[in-house]
Amino acid sequence: MKSIQSILAALAALAVGLGAGGASQAQDTYRHHRHHHSGCEAERRHAANTGTVVGAVAGGLLGNAVTHGGGRLGGTLIGAGAGAVAGHEIAKHGHKC
Repeated sequence: MKSIQSILAALAALAVGLGAGGASQAQDTYRHHRHHHSGCEAERRHAANTGTVVGAVAGGLLGNAVTHGGGRLGGTLIGAGAGAVAGHEIAKHGHKC
């Protein structure tokens, strides 16, 4: 009986040791993924912000060109808003990490 208990104790110690090593490896993998992910997210946000500005300018110019007379301000504002949203989404989803 004593040998079974010592074998079980050795197996338990081995399992704890392997579990700790596995947890450490998992934490290292998580840190690497989080670091890569945060860098990628920063790039994605930058691309989305750039897309927003470019889309707003292009949409505003297009809205101004399409409208006539006193409605030019409204056309410019609507075009800028629509262009900003479209540019943001296109740039955000078009960015590859």
